[in-house]
Amino acid sequence: MITKREDDKEINQTKIIDEIRCLGIDMINEAKSGHPGIVLGAAPIIYTLYAHHLNYDPTNPKYFNRDRFIMSAGHGSALLYSMLYFAGFDISLDDLKAFRKMNSITPGHPEYNKTPGVDMSTGPLGQGIATSVGIALAEAKQENIFNTEDNKVIDYYTYVLAGDGDLMEGASYEACSLAGHLKLNKLIVLYDSNDVCLDGKTNKTFTENISMRFISQGWNVIQVDDGENIESIDLAIKEAKQSTDKPTLIEIKTTIGKYSSLEGTNKVHGTPLTKEDITSIKEKMKLRDIPFTVSKSSLDDLSYIINERCNNLVNEFNARVEKLPEDKKVLLDYFINDNKEIKLNDLIYEAPEDRLEATRVTSGKILNSLVPNHLELIGGSADLFAANKTYVEGVGDFSSEDRNGRNIFFGVREHAMGCIMNGLALSGFRPYGSTFLSFSDYLKPAIRMACMMNLPVTYIFTHDSISVGEDGPTHQPIEQLSNLRTIPNLDVYRPADANEVIGAYKNALKNNKPSAIILSRNKTKILENTKVNEVEKGAYIVYEPIKKPNGIVMTSGEELHQVLEVAKNLEVKGIYIRVVSVPNLITFLNQDDEYIESIIPVEIRKIVVEAGTTYIWSRLVFNSKYIIGLNNYGYSGSKDDIYKEVGFDIDSLEEKIENLLK
Repeated sequence: MITKREDDKEINQTKIIDEIRCLGIDMINEAKSGHPGIVLGAAPIIYTLYAHHLNYDPTNPKYFNRDRFIMSAGHGSALLYSMLYFAGFDISLDDLKAFRKMNSITPGHPEYNKTPGVDMSTGPLGQGIATSVGIALAEAKQENIFNTEDNKVIDYYTYVLAGDGDLMEGASYEACSLAGHLKLNKLIVLYDSNDVCLDGKTNKTFTENISMRFISQGWNVIQVDDGENIESIDLAIKEAKQSTDKPTLIEIKTTIGKYSSLEGTNKVHGTPLTKEDITSIKEKMKLRDIPFTVSKSSLDDLSYIINERCNNLVNEFNARVEKLPEDKKVLLDYFINDNKEIKLNDLIYEAPEDRLEATRVTSGKILNSLVPNHLELIGGSADLFAANKTYVEGVGDFSSEDRNGRNIFFGVREHAMGCIMNGLALSGFRPYGSTFLSFSDYLKPAIRMACMMNLPVTYIFTHDSISVGEDGPTHQPIEQLSNLRTIPNLDVYRPADANEVIGAYKNALKNNKPSAIILSRNKTKILENTKVNEVEKGAYIVYEPIKKPNGIVMTSGEELHQVLEVAKNLEVKGIYIRVVSVPNLITFLNQDDEYIESIIPVEIRKIVVEAGTTYIWSRLVFNSKYIIGLNNYGYSGSKDDIYKEVGFDIDSLEEKIENLLK
C-alpha cells in the first residue's frame, strides 16, 4: 500500500478521502438533489479500491482487461463521479457542477456509455450486484477461452459496492446463490453495512445474519469493523483476492452521513445537507469551505499512486494479445468491439417431413446449429431446458469444474438469469436465456436495464398462449406479450412457424440490441407463404384473396394458422380477406407510411386476432370491437376446450369475423 512518493514525501490519504467526500456533497448541494449519506460514509471504501487495487487506465476507460467496478448502490453516484474525477477520468469540475442536470455526463444515477469509467447503469437496487455475477461468469469463461499456461491474457476482477438495500432485493439473493455454487472467485462485494435504510434503522425489516447467509451460499466473508480504517479495508481486499474457489463478501461497518449533524440516521440518506452542516463538516476535516475546491497536491498524490500500479497495464495486455493465434485475436476483437452481429451463414435447418413443428423446436434446432460455431453465444434456461428446447448438444455445461461449457443452468432464478445475461453482454458475449412467457414478468427489471443499456441479449420465451392448455391460467400468458411490446428498445418477435423463427433469429442476431422471441409449445404447420426475409419489416401479407379484400385480418403466432383457415372458409361464402402476419408489431408500426399503407390500406376494414390483451393494437384499429383478443385469464383444460370457451376455435373466429365484415 503506497503511502510515500519517491522523494519520501508522505501522502496524506485522509485528506484525499475528505476532499472526495466534500466534492460529492458540493455536487449534491449544487444540484439541490442527491444522496449525501453514502458519500460521507463510504468514501474510504471506494478510495481504497481505486487507489490500491482496481486495475484500470483512466485515459482508456474501456480497456478490456480492466477490473470492473459496479456501483450497485447507484444512489451513490456523486461519490462515484467524485472518485472518477480524482482518479483522472475525462470528467471536469464543470461536469461535476452539472450533476443531475439535463444532458450532463453526471446523471442522477450512473448510466452506461454516458460517463467515462461507469461499467453499467445502476439505481434499481439489486440490479448491480446481480449483474456483477454475469460479469464474473464472463471473466471465468474468457479466461478459459484465451488463457494458456504461459500467456494469461484475461485476468480481471469484478468489484461491487453494495448496501443493505441491494442485499434485501431478491435478485441479489438469487444471483449470489448461483455465484457461490459456480465458485466465481474473482467476484468481490464491498458491503457498505451501516444499519440504515431509507425508512429508518434496518432492524425494522432486515435482521438476518448476512455473514451466515453468504457462507451458506458458498462465499467467503470478511469483516471490517471500522469503515474509516483504510488499512483494514486494504488487507480485506488483499485477502479476498487470494481466494481460488469462492466469491467474497467484505462487510465494512460504516456510519451513514459521517461527520454530518444527521450522521447515523435515515434523514441523511437522500436529502441535501444544509449550508451550515456542510460548513461544519469541512471545518471538522480542516478543509476550506469553498464549493468545488480541490487541492492540486491531493490530485497529484492520487495520480502518483495509480500510475505506480497501472501505468503499463494496457501495453502489457496488448503484448499478450499479440501472442494469441489469429482465430483467438478475431474472437477477442468481437468481445472488445461494439458490433455484435452474428450472421446465419452457417445455419443448418432441416424441416420435418410432415412439415409440422412447434416453433420452440425450430428455435432449438437453430441454437444447436449456431452455438457450437460461435463461442460468443452463451446461454441457458431457468430450469426449463427440456421445455424451452434451449439445451445445446456438444458444447458442455458451464460449472465450477468445467469453465469450457456453454449451457448455463440458471436454476429457478428468472430474475437472476436476466441480470446475469446483462453482465455477460456487458463483457462482450451475445447471451440468451429462456423460460415460459408467463414467467417473463420475473425478468422485467433486468429486461428494462438491458434496454436502457442497449445490450444485445436474447430472451427466448416459450409456451406463448392459452393453447398450453392443461397447466391452467397460471401458465397461460395473457398480458405478457403486450407488456413486452411496451418496453422501449426491445424487439419482440412472435413467429408463426419455422420460416418466421429463422427470420426472427436472423434479425435478432443482426441487431445490436435486446430481443425477445416468443414461441409456441404446440406444433404448427410450416407454411408456404411465410417468408424469412419479410420478418424484418414487422408485418407482411401471407394470404391475398382472389378478389379485392373486404377486410384485412392481422395476427401473429399460432393464431395465423387459424385465421388462414377462416379466410379460406369465408372465401367460399363470398367474403374476401387479406391475411397479414405480424411477427413484430412495433417494428411494423415504425415502418414508413408508404409501406404500412401497402399492407393495411386505410380504406379497408381491419381486424386483429391475437390471444392476448388487446390494448397495444389501438394504433392500428381504432374501434375495439374489431380487436379479437383476451382481456381475462385462461382456464385449466385441453387446448381445444379452452379455445372453444374463449371463442378462439376456428368456428367461433369465423363467425366473429364474418359478422364484423357483413
